[in-house]
Amino acid sequence: MNLVTGATGTVGRQVVAELLRLGRPVRALTRDPAKAGLPDGVEVVRGDLTDPDTLTGALDGVTGLHLITFGGEYFAPLETGPRIVDLAREAGVRRITVLNGGGPTPLEDAVRAGGVPWTVVTPVEFMANALEWAEGIRTADEVREPFTGRRSAMVHEGDIGAVAAVALTEDGHAGREYLVTGPEVLTLKDKTDAIAAARGRQVRLVELSEAEAVEQWRAEGRPQDVIDFLLEVYGDTPVEGRTVHDTVERVTGRPARTFAEWARTHADAFRPWSAA
Repeated sequence: MNLVTGATGTVGRQVVAELLRLGRPVRALTRDPAKAGLPDGVEVVRGDLTDPDTLTGALDGVTGLHLITFGGEYFAPLETGPRIVDLAREAGVRRITVLNGGGPTPLEDAVRAGGVPWTVVTPVEFMANALEWAEGIRTADEVREPFTGRRSAMVHEGDIGAVAAVALTEDGHAGREYLVTGPEVLTLKDKTDAIAAARGRQVRLVELSEAEAVEQWRAEGRPQDVIDFLLEVYGDTPVEGRTVHDTVERVTGRPARTFAEWARTHADAFRPWSAA
């Protein structure tokens, strides 16, 4: 049995889907099973990583455990890692994968020191982040962003899930840190062009000044720490975020999916309401 935490999130759902595709039994942890909306064949159980004792039953018979590093309100870093790892070890878990969101966290530190073989999966920008543009594209045929020349080796969320699923179910990945990227480096124009081709209608890219972007993000209700983070990574994307790695192909045996593929799959999200 494989237990996936964060199972209703962007990546967690993909880990679940890939494990099902591989024919592996899956148990999904969520605070509200009634709202999980996961596929048939998934055992959905209630639990909360901020309260590790709720995991006791969920860990019964589990050999592979996928962990996220945050929980609670506003994605606060989990401080319960030592107890979670203790419970996993006592339950006989043989492999742990950790989805790293960038930088060290208390949970990841606990996993590394916990005595259970681990693999850290660190993705760059998700292709799914482009869904933030959906309303503007549907209603105005445009994307309004600063730093339009910025580059990203963004990764398909399904490929992140696939790497994690392999590490959960196969030997040879213990102690590895996998940086997961897509197969190409893209500018914002590359992305909007791909969406335009997929939906069959032009998309204008409107470049905002830094001040205009901050005003827009504040109007959207983004907190100041998020705004500061966006200005930093968009203004000077770290080299890791704009460098292609072959991790997906090395781990899964197939090439990473392109943004054009992602855009075709999600084309309806970007079409006008009348055409959706």
